[in-house]
Amino acid sequence: MRGTSAALQPPADAVKPVRHPDAPAPGELLGAHYGECFGCGGEQPHGLHLEARAGDGVSITAEFTVQAAHQGAPGLAHGGVLATALDETLGSLNWLLRTIAVTGRLETDFVRPVPVGTVLHLEAEVTAVAGRKIYSSATGRIGGPEGPVAVRADALFIEVKVDHFIDNGRPEEIRAAINDPDQVRRARAFEVNP
Repeated sequence: MRGTSAALQPPADAVKPVRHPDAPAPGELLGAHYGECFGCGGEQPHGLHLEARAGDGVSITAEFTVQAAHQGAPGLAHGGVLATALDETLGSLNWLLRTIAVTGRLETDFVRPVPVGTVLHLEAEVTAVAGRKIYSSATGRIGGPEGPVAVRADALFIEVKVDHFIDNGRPEEIRAAINDPDQVRRARAFEVNP
């Protein structure tokens, strides 16, 4: 952890994360959990279309290319878009734990500008687990996986039951996801939701 707030410091009784035996294999593309997800979904015309791959242990790598629609200042990625990329990457870690979880807290450091057209190379790992709390961190680099750090974040995810989405989501989308004839897509819509 970097100079993060006390809320992102794992308690003394936190344990090392354990990769679930049914987690995707290292190198496997995770794919979108939901087609309409702004972070990873392919059905969002201006979404990030972030692609994440399982890594070793409880880690992943991901990439996304900053498009013109992602601008804040002229020619540069909007900070909120970069925070979204970090959140999506961190949320994808929960697939390796086979845990349904939501973002409880996200602290982001913006280290250098990220120009439009740049591929942002992201790495993330779960650092600790304490009950329903999952602690993780991520970095985003430009110019390649070993390039300079442009953004980084620490996060706290909270494990929830699937009812969290059913009770709080917009009914039309919930019904559509539940009624999807594709069994795998239906299950993944509620599997992980950053």
